[in-house]
Amino acid sequence: MKQAVSISLGGSARDKAVEIELMGQPVRLERRGTDGDTERAKALFAELDGRIDAFGLGGIDLYVQLDERLYAISAAHKLVAHVKHTPIVDGRGLKNTLERQVTQVLIDTLGPRYHSGKVLLTAGVDRYGMTLAFQEQGYDIAYGDLMFALGVPLAVRSRRGFRLLARLLAAPATKLPISVLYPTGAKQDEIVPKFTKWYQWADVIAGDCHFIKRHMPDDLSGTVIVTNTTTPADMELFRQRGVTHVMTTTPVLNGRSFGTNMMEAGLTAVAGKNRPLTNDELQALIDELQLKPTMHQL
Repeated sequence: MKQAVSISLGGSARDKAVEIELMGQPVRLERRGTDGDTERAKALFAELDGRIDAFGLGGIDLYVQLDERLYAISAAHKLVAHVKHTPIVDGRGLKNTLERQVTQVLIDTLGPRYHSGKVLLTAGVDRYGMTLAFQEQGYDIAYGDLMFALGVPLAVRSRRGFRLLARLLAAPATKLPISVLYPTGAKQDEIVPKFTKWYQWADVIAGDCHFIKRHMPDDLSGTVIVTNTTTPADMELFRQRGVTHVMTTTPVLNGRSFGTNMMEAGLTAVAGKNRPLTNDELQALIDELQLKPTMHQL
């Protein structure tokens, strides 16, 4: 049996393991959270290197991507510096392929109303494929990168402004500590309402589940969430706030959707190339397996 393990800086309470079949091969997908403990994460990578078929890195990305340019995130590369044998992915490949489908799935499942609308993207740079999908569909976008990544209470309101901001911040942001870039450990369970104006302005709120939950208000009536890495508890939180639908960009397996890094690690494992897959290779697998984002009515 192939084995893919996602080692995450997130909470261990969200750990899950499932055995599924991909491309006719059995594969075990396992998520291991380290509660924000970077030394524990490093130790797990070292312990499992060469013993499994693929690693996923959760809670932080290896790179920030803007168009075809990649900016290496220093803190992430330090975590995996001693991995020499097992291929490692951070989900960027699925973000650039599978998540490009989100607007079409919105239209196909919820109707022509979602040909256009207002979307709050919690971090456009983090999910660049999703960002491009909403841009190409002509949505009115509030880019939340300054708010959700850096705590600056300003939404960027134009594509030109977003690109300028991304170019200015991409390089210096990659040098910031993990604690600034992304909520880890127990912080992932904290909800401190902020930026309520933009949450309630949007028809669709899209991005990382932890970013969305981190500052969401009590009332999100009529809103659609586009995200991933959801648990049943996350779905209940959204339902209580009046969210009507949640789209998960990765499949729901045994009650939860895994992160893009976990799913990409699973595809990497069954492909058996002992390296990360290219976007074209991932797209071919997505087409063969007929993978697409899934809409859930709450």
